[in-house]
Parts: sequence; structure tokens; C-alpha cells
Amino acid sequence: MERDCKNCINFRKAVMIGCGFVGSASVFSLMQSGLFSEIVMIDADFARAEGEALDISHGVPFAKPMKIYAGTYDDIEGASVIIITAGANQKPGETRLDLVHKNIEIFKSIIPEIKKRKFDGILLIVSNPVDILTTVALKLSGYPENRVIGSGTVLDTARLKYAIGQHLNVDSRSVHAFIIGEHGDSEIAAWSSANISGVPLSKFCEMRGHFNHDEATDEIGETVKNSAYEIISRKKATYYGIAMSVKRICEAIVRDEKSILPISAMMHGEYGIEDVALSMPVIIGKNGAENHIPLQLSADETKKLQDSANILKNILKENDI
Repeated sequence: MERDCKNCINFRKAVMIGCGFVGSASVFSLMQSGLFSEIVMIDADFARAEGEALDISHGVPFAKPMKIYAGTYDDIEGASVIIITAGANQKPGETRLDLVHKNIEIFKSIIPEIKKRKFDGILLIVSNPVDILTTVALKLSGYPENRVIGSGTVLDTARLKYAIGQHLNVDSRSVHAFIIGEHGDSEIAAWSSANISGVPLSKFCEMRGHFNHDEATDEIGETVKNSAYEIISRKKATYYGIAMSVKRICEAIVRDEKSILPISAMMHGEYGIEDVALSMPVIIGKNGAENHIPLQLSADETKKLQDSANILKNILKENDI
């Protein structure tokens, strides 16, 4: 799939807005993937974008032929995906929601610039708080809801699968489980639907000699929720895991995979939740978000999901969004 001539979309072209740790690591991951033949890097600091583009380009001889360069908003036309990682960084002791005021203002300068250009692709929000900023980007852009998505809890879900795999000494790729809700402190591990290759989690745990289910799931859930804080306290930022998550989402879009990923997308009545972007399993393809996938949740998990949505809605209300 090279180009959708009807909509003038070049599926081999991507744009990265924001060339800090997350943006640059994501472009490096995308360079290695061979998904794109052209990647534009845009940053308020043009010299930074130039430096990162040059550095990453020097790895192209070990990957696939492609053009990676620093550009401006005029270079976004025709791209299949615009990835936004621009924004203030989360500092030690800060929650993702603490970033909301700074990053909403940054988005108020970025989104209008995108709207001025011809762009019919997918807008992928990665900046935090990602669920809030996905809603902000949707409202500021006026694009169809399927075309504005956030990276959501794709990374949190990967962390959950990794932790379960370590706990059970099993390949994490055989773990089927989701983190849902806010990408942040109110996120929920959907234990009710978790399984290992179709075997219910509790049954598989007992097969592996683990019987303290509540204690183990509580510990794993807390470990996953606090992962970013642990990393930030040690190295000041997280970027490799989210870079791989960005690559995975882009794969699903460019290859029209119809993969199910827990991305941030607008809710319309699912689980009694309305008018807020929340991280839930969604079918992803070349047109972005297609359908929410219903999970089997317990009453307690559903209540926690609704509480998570209300936290986000209150933040949006406080910021007149």
C-alpha cells in the first residue's frame, strides 16, 4: 500500500512533531522498522531537529532506504501519519495530569498549523496526558474522530504482559491482557478478561504453582502503574518503551492490519461513558480507529473505569475543553 490517490495520502510518509527523547527514539524505531520511506522531523528548535535527523539517518545503511530530514509544517502534506510528542516532560514527582495546562497551550499552537495544510491521514497523539490531549486535539482540529487517536495504554499493556510473563515464566507474547482507562494513576488492569493463550489467568497461575491470586495481581498492577515513576526517578525520562509502542501503532495503520490495540479514542456510551477519549481496545487500520472491542469486565472494574473517565472529564472541564 503506497498511496491512496483518492485522498492524496502517501502511506510511506510520516511526520514527527517534537524531537525530544520520545520523538527521536520513536523515529529511530521507525527507521529500523522500514515502514516509511520518508520521515519529517519538526521541532520548535530547528537545529535540534536537524541534529536528530542527521544522527538517525546515519543508521539508514543498516536498515531500508529512506529519507529522514528536519522540516517545517509545510512538509506535512500528504503524510499518512502525524505523530505528536511535543510538550513539557514529566519530572520526578510529577503526575501525567500535572502536565495538562502546559501541554494544552502547546497544542493550541501546533494543531492550527496542521489544519492550515492538506492532511488527510491519522493524527497520533503521544504527548501526556495522552487521553486529555487526544480530546483536545480532536476538538481543536475538527477532524473525524477515527482520525485522531492517542497512544493510550499500549505501553502500559506491554508492561502488564511483560510483568505477567515474568511472574509465570512464560513468553509475554502469549499473555492476553489489557490496561484500560487513563494512561496514568487511575488506570485499570482488566483482570476479568486476562488469559494466557485462552486459558483463564487464575487457572494458568495454578498450573505454574501460584495460588495467591489477589496478592499477585495487586502487586503486578501497582508495579505497572508505577513503572514510569520508577524509570523517571532513575534516568529522568522514559522513551524506549513508548517508541516501540509508536512503531506498533504505525504498523497497524500503514499495513491496514485491523489489529486490536488499547489506544485512546472518543467514547460514546460504552460502559456508560460519553464525550471523553479513553484508552480501550480498538480495531486499528489505515483509517485509524474503527470499532471499540467490548471487554468482559467485573462490576468493580466497570466502576473504576467510569471513575477514571470522570477524572479526565473534570480536568477537561477545568480547562474549558
